[in-house]
Order: sequence, then structure tokens, then C-alpha cells
Amino acid sequence: MPEQFATDSEKIADHLHSLAIHLLRKLRREDESSGLSAPRLSALSVIVFGGPVTLGDLAAAEQVRPPTMTRIVNALEELGLVTKTKSASDARSIHLSATPTGKQLLMEGRERRVRALARQIADLDAKDRETLQHAAEILQSVVRAI
Repeated sequence: MPEQFATDSEKIADHLHSLAIHLLRKLRREDESSGLSAPRLSALSVIVFGGPVTLGDLAAAEQVRPPTMTRIVNALEELGLVTKTKSASDARSIHLSATPTGKQLLMEGRERRVRALARQIADLDAKDRETLQHAAEILQSVVRAI
């Protein structure tokens, strides 16, 4: 662990950060069967769970420039996963919504990732599963505070 972390809290944060990245990378393997790239899946996720959303808000959420997001959204629309609707109050603004097919694709991917993780958790003994459940509850409160 880098010596730059002076406090126990910083060491724990560094460890959790690293674990979160590794966990997401490993679970991302389950997304390959969706046929979508990671950027497209991520954008679709924002639309499903936060939509309808404007293109500008989606680009900001995904931390990309609007032209990049336009290409991603156009591909998702061509695949029948999202729809575009002009705003009633501002003709220049377009709202993006997930289609039922888009929602289903995203939820199936989530289920695959959860099942993959659950298989690993099932191999733990009861005490470790209880500890992990408690840790998840603590992490949830930490994430809410960020």
C-alpha cells in the first residue's frame, strides 16, 4: 500500500477503491453476452434508472462530450434500445427514454452480474456472509454520504 496514506481511513479507502475496480472489471465479463460495448451499456443504464434524460445531462453523467454521447445514443436508438422525444417546452432539447427491449437487456445483464457474484458469496461460510452483509450496509451509508 502506498506510504502516502497517513491515516487508517485513507488506507481503508484505498483498499476499497482498488477492490471496487477489480470487482467491476471481473463482473463486466458477464456483459459480453449483451453485445454492447461498456460505454453503450453505461449510457443505457443511466437512461433506464434515471430517464427520461436529456442528451446533455446524459453526457454530463457519463463524463463525455455531447458529440461522443450523440454517437452512443444514435447507436442505441438504431438497436431499438432507446427512443428520442423532443421536449414540449424546448424544441432544441431531446429526451431519451429506454424502450422495453432496452430495459430488458439491461436488467438481464444486471441479473447475470448479480448471479456471478452470488455464486462466489455462496462459497463463503455463514459467518463471512453475515460479515459481508454488515459491511455492505456500512458501505451503503458511506456511499450515500459522498
